[in-house]
Amino acid sequence: MVLHESMEMYLETILMLSKELTHVRAIDIVKKMEFSKPTVSIALKKLKESDYVNIDNNNYIHLTDKGLEVAKDILEKHEVLTAFLMKIGVSQENAAKDACKIEHDITNETFTCIKEFLKK
Repeated sequence: MVLHESMEMYLETILMLSKELTHVRAIDIVKKMEFSKPTVSIALKKLKESDYVNIDNNNYIHLTDKGLEVAKDILEKHEVLTAFLMKIGVSQENAAKDACKIEHDITNETFTCIKEFLKK
């Protein structure tokens, strides 16, 4: 399964929630992403079928190694792009919003160059 932007957003959200909460449940994702329960259920089913998440007997959601790798990559892009945009004068609020849009489409070359630029 090729991950589309929305699926990457789910994985990133699960990772962020797992840093805040002891256990991540579907309702936590519903609240964070402001999506309907059925929409989140469908997405989680697809992510589970593609081995990006596991859902245990208590309905707690866990990223698989494969899911964690994607989530960490997207979160890193989000954080670096937000920092870059703020460095060039964009407000924190807009930088975070714009980074969210860019993080799914940026090439590895461009992202690497931005990271190197920020190190200087």
